[in-house]
Amino acid sequence: MRNRKFTNRLISAALVAAIFLPNLAAAQTAARPAVYTAPKEAIDRIRDEGMNRSQYMQTLSFLTDNIGGRLTGSPNMKRANEWTRDKMKEWGMQNAHLESWGPFGRGWALRKFTAAVTDPQYIPIIAYPNAWSPSTKGAVTSEVVLFNAKTEAEFAKYKGQLAGKIILMTGERPIKPLDKALLSRYSDEDLAKMASAAPPSDSSGSGLPPADIIKRFVDSFNQDVKRIRFLQEEGASVTLYNSGQGSGGTFFVQGANVAVEMPTEIRSINDIFDSPAFQPQNKKYEANMLPQVTVASEDYNRIVRMINNGAKPKMTVEVDAQYYDDDPMQYNTIAEIPGTDPVLKDEVVMLGAHLDSWHSSTGATDNGAGSAAVMEAARIILASGLKPRRTIRVALWSGEEQGLFGSANYVKQHFGEKKNGTIVKGPDYDKLAGYFNLDNGTGKIRGVYLQGNASIKPLFEAWLAPFNDLGAKTLTLSNTGGTDHLSFDAIGLPGFQFIQDEVEYDTRTHHSNQDNFDRIQADDMKQASTIIAAFVYQTAMMDGKLPRKTVKAGPQM
Repeated sequence: MRNRKFTNRLISAALVAAIFLPNLAAAQTAARPAVYTAPKEAIDRIRDEGMNRSQYMQTLSFLTDNIGGRLTGSPNMKRANEWTRDKMKEWGMQNAHLESWGPFGRGWALRKFTAAVTDPQYIPIIAYPNAWSPSTKGAVTSEVVLFNAKTEAEFAKYKGQLAGKIILMTGERPIKPLDKALLSRYSDEDLAKMASAAPPSDSSGSGLPPADIIKRFVDSFNQDVKRIRFLQEEGASVTLYNSGQGSGGTFFVQGANVAVEMPTEIRSINDIFDSPAFQPQNKKYEANMLPQVTVASEDYNRIVRMINNGAKPKMTVEVDAQYYDDDPMQYNTIAEIPGTDPVLKDEVVMLGAHLDSWHSSTGATDNGAGSAAVMEAARIILASGLKPRRTIRVALWSGEEQGLFGSANYVKQHFGEKKNGTIVKGPDYDKLAGYFNLDNGTGKIRGVYLQGNASIKPLFEAWLAPFNDLGAKTLTLSNTGGTDHLSFDAIGLPGFQFIQDEVEYDTRTHHSNQDNFDRIQADDMKQASTIIAAFVYQTAMMDGKLPRKTVKAGPQM
């Protein structure tokens, strides 16, 4: 799931929320269609196949263990595209293909990495290079310097002192003892609060957080740009960053920092995320980066304290990374179960998840879990012998972690886009019956975020009823953000993310070195895959499409 953390910086929760929440003015449709439910026999077949003959864990194991982390643009990402395409074709799906979008920029993969304190004693270090970091010039062995300059006078003290040095970019991060379990699930009280939440407000603003938060972030970012430029001028060899969260050897690492200033006047969220600061994959910014590594906080903190205690530790660090410039385009994996109704077969029901991940682990909970679940949901429908009236289309997105790029480009190409607050419909806008997304880790489904679409509530209540005994019964009018259903919701199409138990998502696995197969909860994901299959199948069988929000539409594309 795209967290949009600004690399190695703590960001105000208000900023994150403002980025994620869709800025969509929506009045609800007055008419409510009759509630459709599939025959009990069909739902029983789906449940039996999904819960008793699941292939979910086999699919996810190959994706995570054999292919591994799937950074957008990397060879592993392309391999995952091709393997999932071929797997779904093997199951009997049709029109299985890769669909390009872009240009995105260059790929990146790590060939070799080492990091250790070598003097005054040998200390192995838990760390990982930031994605798209340049390589070091071989293995660098040098003194470690804590660089905390902010003023011109402080910069002057370091002048001529940093050539070839390994630089600590931040200070010590206090580690607090754990005062609650890392694993969490929604309680009945939590779910009741979600169910009673008021509809989201009708906002027509910019979607930006308060100006003072924007200013503090931009000022802080540009101050760091100044520091990196100084280090480049002084000839520093490599920069080390303290993990912004995590403990016990768990650390969180994302993309490399680009030393290009952000504009001081921000008019939209895109001004932030389209700035060079968030485009380390752009070849022209390679000269604006130093080799950079994120270090687990316990190891990083120890080195800081050693320096503060008067030591001059030395480290050996080697980053050997490969850039891939041969293909700037990226790909979504698409496959279908063809519809059987002569009238409705040209309409589509979509289910999707993002296939890309970050690189320090195997991308299991984020979001191999969701990708394997939507694949399994399609397999369940096929294995159950059901014949949907509409076409069911699975989409496995790339580029989600960098900005919902895969789904946003797909939606723009097929369904339309918003221009100056007005939706310009694409050729297939009226053919989409609905979109269902899974991207909140390995927790079981507890319900659905309705994205403020009250008219769909009776339908989803009926569809959840057969799974109430499995813990899925909550509907909330609240929006949720940060993942690919927003690309659909933003232009008024019915796109939904399921509510999932958090399990260890934010505390341990999300964008961390612990995002691996061993953290997956098999029974939870069987439940999730089965419920998705039931929702998708029933959407494909209805006479009408899922009810939509009323939005301002423009001309046809």
